[in-house]
Amino acid sequence: METMHPVQKRIFQQMNPEWKLEIAMSLYHSARELKAAALRTRYPELTEEAIQKMLKEAFLYARD
Repeated sequence: METMHPVQKRIFQQMNPEWKLEIAMSLYHSARELKAAALRTRYPELTEEAIQKMLKEAFLYARD
């Protein structure tokens, strides 16, 4: 694993916990949106309900 750039490290150290949580939640939601889009592309015949079920399982059980 590469070490963090000193400027990046300093920025993260200066962040308050609320900001770090906000960034983490934003990344989580972005990942869910990307996964949902990938599932819709891979399985165009599925309903949105089925896509949401697969999405939930993917994140709950860390499945592909």
